[in-house]
Amino acid sequence: MKTILAIHTGGTISMSQNENGEVVQNDENPIAEQEVILNGEINLITDEMFNLPSPHVTPRVMLQIKQRIKQAIADGVDGVVITHGTDTLEETAYFLDLTLPATIPVVLTGAMRSSNEIGSDGLYNFQSAIRVAAADASYGKGVLVVMNDEIHTARYVTKTHTTNVATFRTPTFGPIGIVTQKSANYFQELIETEVCDIDSVLDNVYLLKAYAGMDGTLFDAINDGTTRGLVIEGLGAGNLPPETLPAVQRLLDNQVPIVLVSRCYNGVAQDIYDYDGGGIELKKMGLILCKGLNGQKARIKLLVGLSDGKKGSDLVEFVNNAVS
Repeated sequence: MKTILAIHTGGTISMSQNENGEVVQNDENPIAEQEVILNGEINLITDEMFNLPSPHVTPRVMLQIKQRIKQAIADGVDGVVITHGTDTLEETAYFLDLTLPATIPVVLTGAMRSSNEIGSDGLYNFQSAIRVAAADASYGKGVLVVMNDEIHTARYVTKTHTTNVATFRTPTFGPIGIVTQKSANYFQELIETEVCDIDSVLDNVYLLKAYAGMDGTLFDAINDGTTRGLVIEGLGAGNLPPETLPAVQRLLDNQVPIVLVSRCYNGVAQDIYDYDGGGIELKKMGLILCKGLNGQKARIKLLVGLSDGKKGSDLVEFVNNAVS
């Protein structure tokens, strides 16, 4: 019999609608109290670590979850399931993917409908996540996200709809597997990742999104000597309005590492365009082009790399490597 640790952190999956139809937190997690169909094959251990709406989750909370999972690995559990609010679920998942060894299955799940709504998906997703965490085929896959009968990698999955139960998608690549009534079935493999076993996280790593007519105001606003890193969601293949460039250069002059991704839903940032503010110029200036990640994931990756003490060419290689 396999032992699975269920870590509950809060979010919609643990909330209920009140008499006015407002979704609110509960004093007790209704998911943790309910029985899931385990067929007597799984020993489920429950740890209600947090009761946080996902906008309240910080990198320090993510670090505490990571440390709890490391203890569980040392204790000999066979897998871990984490229930989490969906707004920042993908960031916690990717943080764990970058900081935990790819040994036992670690699976995150959540819900788009609270526990007492019609068509609530929380308990079903929780049961599916347990099934995936207990599957032999899930070992060595990195951190996974299970929602709506699909298995996604933490690296590329993202929330794509505000309320739809099929909100979690993996642009370009799709899910790596599906959940059936009896098992987890995989049809893709993820390239191995580099792990940074950090024990602290830095502050002041920021994310800015480019837009038409953007100037240097926001870049200068964070150039106050405390900024440790910046991710920019650039236009198209990775370009910026020319009015931003002097302020971007001032950040670089102050040794602030800047990572460039695309604000597009699909594709990767590339140094294609050779004009004022184009990707070729930005790369020459010293911006790090990050392949395949969205802005929030790239920020997590930069934060983890900096917290691990990476700098210079080591940081560039870590952030820019498409397989890590």
